[in-house]
Amino acid sequence: MGKLYIVGLGPGGALDTTPRAEAALRESGVIVGYTAYIDLIRERFPEKELVASGMTTEVARCRLAVDRALEGRTVSVVCSGDAGVYGMAGLILQLCAPCPWLEVEIIPGVTAATAGAALLGAPLGNDFAAVSLSTALTPWETIERRLRAAAGGDFVLCLYNPASRSRPDTLRRAAEVLLELLPPETPCGLARNVSREGEESWLCTLGELPGQRADMFTTVLVGNSRTQVIHGRLVTPRGYEKKGAL
Repeated sequence: MGKLYIVGLGPGGALDTTPRAEAALRESGVIVGYTAYIDLIRERFPEKELVASGMTTEVARCRLAVDRALEGRTVSVVCSGDAGVYGMAGLILQLCAPCPWLEVEIIPGVTAATAGAALLGAPLGNDFAAVSLSTALTPWETIERRLRAAAGGDFVLCLYNPASRSRPDTLRRAAEVLLELLPPETPCGLARNVSREGEESWLCTLGELPGQRADMFTTVLVGNSRTQVIHGRLVTPRGYEKKGAL
């Protein structure tokens, strides 16, 4: 009987891959994933059968993994960050609906929101919302409605997939939407290539955000009304000062 793991690799570096994820990859004979994610682990697992494919082939890639598992193999599908946060876990569970006997285990990972936040400080210390700016599967009208709702609720915002070669202006468009509801001095931070070669992070204001460079390896944090900058780090207070503890 085969088994299918859906593995969150974390942001990229081996130190941020959990021991549970590492154990699942070592148990698997076949590892399937997007080319960039397979490249992250290729040197660590040279003895494995590695199956890589590009963007827009997610369904075919996951079908292949399910088929291999149904043949009796132990298979891992790897995702960047967490497998259930903008990852392949939901798609694979949909594909496995006709075969409920197949054993499927989801391995959580460190997602971009928490990895980027740690690099920038502690911006997620209170309620926050995550919104992907990718229009590949979600229309811009829906994304804009979610941005307005999160800003109106005074959530800290974590923006995934802020820009790509095919949509270089989505971060600018999102910032312009937020500026209709939030003051331009709202603190923001960007983290790029977290836990990978070329890691970098920097702060700006919401008013400056439209002009910031970003790509698919960038995570953007937009503060709420209480977010502040302390010694160059974004901090959203939890509220302990109200109890007289500070």
